[in-house]
Amino acid sequence: MKVEDIMTTNVRTVSSDKKLGEVVSLMCIYRYSGIPVVDDGKLVGTVSESDVLGKMFPKLEDLMDNMSTVDYDEQMQKYSDVVHVTVKDIMTPVVITVKPDMHILQAASVMVGRKFRRIPVAIDDKLVGMVSMGDVHKAIYQSTLATRFQ
Repeated sequence: MKVEDIMTTNVRTVSSDKKLGEVVSLMCIYRYSGIPVVDDGKLVGTVSESDVLGKMFPKLEDLMDNMSTVDYDEQMQKYSDVVHVTVKDIMTPVVITVKPDMHILQAASVMVGRKFRRIPVAIDDKLVGMVSMGDVHKAIYQSTLATRFQ
């Protein structure tokens, strides 16, 4: 079974010049943990919850100096600063992708190896879909076990 057989093709994307406030709204409303970044039809990065929330974490130097003085409630207030930047300011520019003609278990092994829950599907630099671990699991279940339990 190939990735193209199970991938989602209707993928919401954002451009790198989009204000982060709009993107985090999409993340929270639709429960997206990450969104592909596409400029001029080319996949140029991803923006994830980790990218957003990572900007609120104390710097390593601050933690090393004196962890007991870090005010985590104060750190949370940085969120309002983070949402005013653009996607290109915090996105992860290196994109790991899989190809539509890749076997689903090969795609799953890429996700496991990278600790991803989902991964963009691309041909060259053009985004053609997304596939998740849930998609792979459901496909394997349906093709091997679903009929046994009916």
